[in-house]
Amino acid sequence: MKNAAHIVDYLLKGQIDYLFGIPAGSVNAIFDELYDRPSLTPVIAKHEGAAAFMASAYAKYSGKLGVVIGCSGPGAMNLVSGAANASREQIPLLILTGSVPLSTLGWNASQELNATPVFSTVTKYSKTVTHGKDLVSELEKAVNIAFDGVPGPVHLALPIDVQLQPSSPVELPEFPIYSPCIPSKKDVEAAADEIKDKNGVLFIGNGARGAAREAVQLAELLDWPFVTTPQAKGLIPTDHPLHKGIYGFAGHSEAVKLIHEGSHDIILIIGSSLGETATSNYQDQLTAGRKVIQIDRDSTVFTRKYDIHLPVLGDCKLTIAELLLKLPQREDCQKHMITPKLERTCNEPSYDTKTVLPLLQSILPENTKYTADIGEFMSYILHYMEVKQWNTFDINVHYGSMGTGIGSSIGLALAKPEEEVACITGDGCFFMHGMEILTAKEYNLPITFIVINNSRLGMVHHGHALQYKRVHPRFSQSKTSIAALVDSFNIPAVRITSLKDLENEDIEGLLSHKGPRVIEFDLVDNNVPPMGDRVKFLSSFSK
Repeated sequence: MKNAAHIVDYLLKGQIDYLFGIPAGSVNAIFDELYDRPSLTPVIAKHEGAAAFMASAYAKYSGKLGVVIGCSGPGAMNLVSGAANASREQIPLLILTGSVPLSTLGWNASQELNATPVFSTVTKYSKTVTHGKDLVSELEKAVNIAFDGVPGPVHLALPIDVQLQPSSPVELPEFPIYSPCIPSKKDVEAAADEIKDKNGVLFIGNGARGAAREAVQLAELLDWPFVTTPQAKGLIPTDHPLHKGIYGFAGHSEAVKLIHEGSHDIILIIGSSLGETATSNYQDQLTAGRKVIQIDRDSTVFTRKYDIHLPVLGDCKLTIAELLLKLPQREDCQKHMITPKLERTCNEPSYDTKTVLPLLQSILPENTKYTADIGEFMSYILHYMEVKQWNTFDINVHYGSMGTGIGSSIGLALAKPEEEVACITGDGCFFMHGMEILTAKEYNLPITFIVINNSRLGMVHHGHALQYKRVHPRFSQSKTSIAALVDSFNIPAVRITSLKDLENEDIEGLLSHKGPRVIEFDLVDNNVPPMGDRVKFLSSFSK
């Protein structure tokens, strides 16, 4: 057997189902081993960057390790954005890249690149394996690091001759699993003492993705209102009586008023790193004049922009569960609840983004899980679309790489084949990663791709209009029918140009198709997107 066989066998020991990436000469030894191991399915993407987004979403929703592979040189470089995105999202991702033979290093070999230092800035561990005898131990070490503490991406560069070296069978080490960070009893007790019998507000971030129900249970017990960050959009249904909306980028006025003008003594931050989009460009009013308690598994978030009076290091789910046990129980904790009134669309609908997205949401199944891409439309998703069921939106606003929504929808559909999945993207994102709709077709994934086509880079257009009071004409382009394009792929699609088209087109028939389908909105919206304080921030530069 070859060394490459040990890599595949170790992944199988970890019950990994999919290997995302693109085959090429420097990694073909690994792909060759898949012939004899059909339980590990290669997902062949059209671009390595998209493959990394797929693998990350698969890891997020399956609870397993995500694995992505690319060739040396260009394939490796194409994976860097996916690594940075996984790092920001704290996702366990194993990145495997090929490398030229050791005997040709430094000779300007085809696709030669020293990828190790490139990945070292965006991963927890990056290493080139130069000896076959070290391959299994390095693989085990990398995967352990990916799961240890705060999860994240790791990278191994594998010279092709190391992969092809003959090897005897070896006893593979145990495959690691994620062990959540257990909070100290002292910290939990201190937090309980601080918050009982006090007025406060919960500030819920994406780190509470696995603890949303516990966070709401805590809010109900304390009778405290709560807001979520943009990244946490979708964790909790909009209609919960204590839900005051999103604070931060594209947030809601009720959430801003609560945070800036509320009389609460305490703000309890759950699973938010308090980054730019979550804090409305680092607003001092978020924490001013009140005691700040922050729960997070990442100790580095306690030492950034804001002063944290009581940091509680621990997994959000475990920490809140312990906190609930320390607090006195109340039978009347919901009696003062008031149903929030978040901003809605206008009564007289027009063909604009804030109308069509909620309208489309009413047409799609209520249990649909949405992946959202980066663009002008994202502001409207955050501000206007309702969360009808728990954990139904995925928005990678932290790193903000265009095209993440497209790859993420494929990873989600593979991890949760029983779920209804829709991807909301724009023409700019589609022109970067839209060919992955062919990947969805090849694997027969019934994803609804919703493309807002305004024939321009929308966020750039509005950003320049606000900041510089002018927009370069080359930020726009001539119209292109994405529906016609994907029709040539034998993928069903409709093109919507008015609200009446939504009534006339057979959307229900489209949604019954057993593979990917496309709904394209030909829509130019010249309204300033509901970006909240981001509008003031951009406008301030011109003053």
